[in-house]
Amino acid sequence: MSADFSTGNQLQLLATGTEYFPALLAAIDGAAHEIHLETYIFADDETGRIVAAALTRAAQRGVAVRVLVDGFGAREFAAGLGVSLITDGVELLVYRPQPRQRRLHWHRLRRLHRKLAVIDGRLAFVGGINIISDFDTDITAPRFDYAVSVAGPLVATIHADMRHVWHIVRWSHLGYRPPAPDFQLPPQPPAGTMQAALVIRDNLRHRRDIEDAYLEAMAGAQREIILANAYFLPGKRFREALITAARRGVKVTLLLQGRADYLLQHHAMQAIYDSLLNAGIQIFEYQASYLHAKVAVIDEAWATVGSSNIDPFSLLLSREANIITRNQAFALELAAHLRSAISRDAVEIHRGAQHRSWLMRQINSAAYALVRLLVGMAGYGKHYTTPESG
Repeated sequence: MSADFSTGNQLQLLATGTEYFPALLAAIDGAAHEIHLETYIFADDETGRIVAAALTRAAQRGVAVRVLVDGFGAREFAAGLGVSLITDGVELLVYRPQPRQRRLHWHRLRRLHRKLAVIDGRLAFVGGINIISDFDTDITAPRFDYAVSVAGPLVATIHADMRHVWHIVRWSHLGYRPPAPDFQLPPQPPAGTMQAALVIRDNLRHRRDIEDAYLEAMAGAQREIILANAYFLPGKRFREALITAARRGVKVTLLLQGRADYLLQHHAMQAIYDSLLNAGIQIFEYQASYLHAKVAVIDEAWATVGSSNIDPFSLLLSREANIITRNQAFALELAAHLRSAISRDAVEIHRGAQHRSWLMRQINSAAYALVRLLVGMAGYGKHYTTPESG
């Protein structure tokens, strides 16, 4: 399904939480009617408490505030910060709360991984940044991630999709159903000249929309693909698209995690390095902090920023949301930011690197096999063939 682009939008790139959180807080403090916020993680830390306080202030001055969090990523939120938010008038829902029993079931892999906000139906935020401190212990650089603010007609699309998901989750809560949103979105005049689209991934009509948008853009690439992704474990179609592009002369550069926060996915990712390196694809691992970005730029004319990793959990299982734009100025800005990070804070990976010993290769292969097993439990194993298949 092709992305549905609208014109007349204005997008602003927000690099890391140091730019994102001030913009989000200013928008919340300026809200007059309604705030919708979705996040995978809403941490009870300094940043989480600051955002929660802003939401509370909005609710206390009469703004309708609706917060939707994931039942795994924010599993402590409803019994923690969420309690005071509800007391102060914030409407809170939890997507797929974690059951008490610990039995593994593939349905638990389906998560709300989106990071979205819409303020008064006039300003939206889309990206990969959770409500959590931007800095990790003993690391001075902020977590490497991006979001965008959106003004213009596309905000109505984002708003409608968030209301739709809120409605679905609301009716799935048998014991507690807050009232349905009743805010009527005012018409949004053009705010700029950018073409942009919201591309989502769900389990019904939009199961492959984000992956297909990437594949379509990569198939048309003529000069360069720059892709930065936290959890990079593409299936066969995605790997073949990258390799095909590289073999026809497109410069393909991947910026991936160098500091591992989830060892299973990190080692599984390294299992596919050789097949990509053999095709002439350049791989860099980011070292300055944890890389959490999910962005790409193609031919300095097409760009995407969002929540979707290039792995089976994002592309096949979770609810995700990305912004795509065909604006050259935005693409150039994001590309410049990525190139700076690569040159300043990343290490290039070469085939046969010393740290990738025989033992490490076995660990990587085992991790890849385990991820395939988990994906197979969800009925998608056929989409994730062994690395050697290309």
